[in-house]
Amino acid sequence: MTKFGFRIKTRGGTVVDHLMISARDRVEAERKVTQIYQHCEILDCHEVLPPIREEGFDLERAINLIDSESPPEPPAKD
Repeated sequence: MTKFGFRIKTRGGTVVDHLMISARDRVEAERKVTQIYQHCEILDCHEVLPPIREEGFDLERAINLIDSESPPEPPAKD
């Protein structure tokens, strides 16, 4: 599923910004919007790209982090 961002004008004249709809394609997203907001005017539609992460998951770094932890101290005997 892809997210689409919309800017619409409702039939009452109110402008709605940042309306997000998940759909397979733009046509389906527009259909969903017009079902929710009947008689609206779509002013803008764009595909919302997922945020880009600067660092991905590094398995080797995670293993080294776990490996570097000191073992738990044994319980004290009385």
